[in-house]
Amino acid sequence: MNRIEVENLNVYFDEAHILKDVNIKIPNNTVTSLIGPSGCGKSTFIRTLNRMNDLISGFRKEGSIFLDGNEIYEPSVDVVELRKKVGMVFQKPNPFPKSIFDNVAYGLKVHGINDKDVVEERVEESLKSAALWEEVKDKLDKSAMGLSGGQQQRLCIARTIAIEPEVILMDEPCSALDPISTTKIEDLIHKLKKEYTIVIVTHNMQQATRVSKYTAFFLHGEIVESGRTEKLFMEPEDKRTEDYITGRFG
Repeated sequence: MNRIEVENLNVYFDEAHILKDVNIKIPNNTVTSLIGPSGCGKSTFIRTLNRMNDLISGFRKEGSIFLDGNEIYEPSVDVVELRKKVGMVFQKPNPFPKSIFDNVAYGLKVHGINDKDVVEERVEESLKSAALWEEVKDKLDKSAMGLSGGQQQRLCIARTIAIEPEVILMDEPCSALDPISTTKIEDLIHKLKKEYTIVIVTHNMQQATRVSKYTAFFLHGEIVESGRTEKLFMEPEDKRTEDYITGRFG
């Protein structure tokens, strides 16, 4: 079953044509990697999936994006509810200047969940799911800003999953992290895919092969090729894909 289906998507910022006739199906409970050189449209694409681009002036789109069969750009769609279903983890960890507990509880309170027992239980579950509980359980009232970069990124993942999304978007979640922290995030992605559909932007080819079942290669705002990760890397159908993954450009 496909969680997300994108049909003939074109995105413009004022006169600039950023995404061109993008078509892709993203299956449920899998990891899909988006690869391609800088400036090829990967981050713009991922931000169409939870309507983050709506916040940028000059944004305009054509085509359709379906989540569970429903077009997410219909006027009747509640964008706050959409972003609850489609969470996002950014390139740089961005914890709030609050306690570790309050960081994870923040989204719950925004969505009207204030029952103390429910909040405490959900915070603990989310930190456990993000493989962070054992490291922070004795300092939940301490500032999140005191955590290491890798811990902060896992905290941001905990904050995202606390509100029980269906989809988690990750925009280069390891690019600011050291190798050990990167391995922890990748291990976490493998665990999370059992419950969530994950779309990850990465510049790291090895990471794409390690974490994802499917990969799409973006170039100049188009998807050149997409399919099973193993096939795309071992037997690319397009010469441009082969040139990119073998390091001839990008």
